[in-house]
Amino acid sequence: MTDVHLPGKERDGGLRIIRKLAPFLWPPGMQWVRRRVVLALLALLLSKVVAVGTPFLYKAAVDVLAGEDVDPVWALGIGAVGITVAYGMARLLMVGFQQLRDVLFAAVGQRALRQIALETFNHVHALSLRYHITRKTGGLSRIIERGVKGVEFLLRFLLFSIAPLVAELVMIAAVLAVVFDIWYLATVAVTIFLYVWFTFRVTEWRVKIRREMNEQDTDANQKAIDSLLNFETVKYFGAEEREASRYDGAMERYV
Repeated sequence: MTDVHLPGKERDGGLRIIRKLAPFLWPPGMQWVRRRVVLALLALLLSKVVAVGTPFLYKAAVDVLAGEDVDPVWALGIGAVGITVAYGMARLLMVGFQQLRDVLFAAVGQRALRQIALETFNHVHALSLRYHITRKTGGLSRIIERGVKGVEFLLRFLLFSIAPLVAELVMIAAVLAVVFDIWYLATVAVTIFLYVWFTFRVTEWRVKIRREMNEQDTDANQKAIDSLLNFETVKYFGAEEREASRYDGAMERYV
């Protein structure tokens, strides 16, 4: 595998994007946004707690059906059917809390998307006349569309992926250390580390390829839109075949 490390400038650019988007999760003076973020995090935490505790209900149900002794008194009281129903309810609660999280965060994400779109629109209007004379409308529209639609994903990633994943791993590690032993926990930890390392390397490799594909897609879209916007000029000079050839070349590089 070739070297897949991103240049330092690109890494700094990614951190700069995160720092720019983070204030949208906790904007000053907008209490309704903060309340929704807190409630969404609470729903996420509850779903993680239920997810960690659900396997114990499944274990208790299997033990009862197998005729083995079950330590918890409540498990003996409700029986195998009751434990199975409790397991199903726990799974339902886990999914329900996740859906509640999405409902609470939807307005926050859409607000951030609107604000970013407005800032981008104002920025484009603030560009120089020389830039707009080049008529890169097609490429610019695709870049704006791709960037704005990625805002909500980045916000969800910042809020729901990093810290909650670490918290869930810590809870699972505590359960494994108590229920099993330290060697079992060490084996799982090494496996997770290798998985994260491999995923990180492959993702960086894929990002490089995806970036090249995005550039070619932008170029193809730019040629198509700009050609249609200048339809009269293309017709006047009879350049239909030339424009088609340029567009086909861009699409060939994309695929």
